Amino acid sequence: MKRVLLLLLFISLFGCLGSLETASGDQALLTLRQQTIMQYTRQGRLDSDTREKIFAAADATALQALISKLDDAHLNTLPVDGRVCMAKLKEMVAIGRRFSGSPGMDEQRKMLVKYFEGFGATVVEQSFNARNPLTKQPVESVKMTNLIVQWHPEKQARVLICAHYDTRPFPDNDPIVANRKGLFVGANDGASGVAVLCGLAPHMGKLEGKVGVDFVLFDGEELVYDNDRDPFFLGSTHFAREYAALPPTYRYSAGILLDMVGDANLQIYQEINSRRFAPQLIQQFWATARRIGVKEFYAQTRHEVRDDHLPLNEIAKIPTIDIIDFDYPSSRHRETYWHTTEDTVDKCSAVSLAHVGCVTLAWLQSIQ
Repeated sequence: MKRVLLLLLFISLFGCLGSLETASGDQALLTLRQQTIMQYTRQGRLDSDTREKIFAAADATALQALISKLDDAHLNTLPVDGRVCMAKLKEMVAIGRRFSGSPGMDEQRKMLVKYFEGFGATVVEQSFNARNPLTKQPVESVKMTNLIVQWHPEKQARVLICAHYDTRPFPDNDPIVANRKGLFVGANDGASGVAVLCGLAPHMGKLEGKVGVDFVLFDGEELVYDNDRDPFFLGSTHFAREYAALPPTYRYSAGILLDMVGDANLQIYQEINSRRFAPQLIQQFWATARRIGVKEFYAQTRHEVRDDHLPLNEIAKIPTIDIIDFDYPSSRHRETYWHTTEDTVDKCSAVSLAHVGCVTLAWLQSIQ
């Protein structure tokens, strides 16, 4: 009986694949159809009408046009504009290399300062020097700059929403050895968290209440050429040490770190260190996702991740959680796009960015 039920469930999701192959002979259509049904199921968007339209598409081109139409209609219902997020992600990626100290990073920093100031934010540039990992070069230090984007800076009770905005120097995890000194653009790992902050920016001035918000963009998260030699989290560590050693008049009661949140196959589990350091905060955030109907947040732990939230918790004593989808593209794939040449714009989704932005905005509204 269990086997029969499982077979019926499979056919309800994917149809009778044998007959479809005979009818269409189009493997591209079958693959895209299967991916779309799985993605829409995860997002809670697969009703009977949508499923019927997906199966009615005659070929992959027609199905892709339908997906674009359905996604646009869905994005129109969301408070955070995923198209804005995606446009900024593409703008950052188009710069190319954006590792700490590079011309691309400097260009990106200026672009982001102008963008956030355009929505009325006060932007503080927290600059510091860090040792260049490539010590054989003439330049022995790299100038790094954290961006502290303040909304309603007069408020003394504050929270921070943060992301790193530097990229890995090279795609050194690429399965093809020849690619490991190639171009790494960091669409998901580097641009996605910042893209969500860009989508949130239009809402921040209208966020009335007792709690102010700072976006903090960390430099130097991974100016790393050798994992066994070079330190990670330079920007967040500097920020945390400054906050602890020279306490400002305001205090942060909580922090949300956004990292690798653009994956089209978004599945966000509770990160183990986050649950250990800030169990109440992680429960609040996941409860917010449930309340507003965002389905890609799973209330189970999966990965223990070393990330920028560690200095914030351990040094600054700011309870901070890491919102991260480390299964990129998914746990079903043995190979990852993380730190490879495959971390590109086409692997990201405006819907994923918008969903993470919506949960973050709803959480901010709930604490006012």
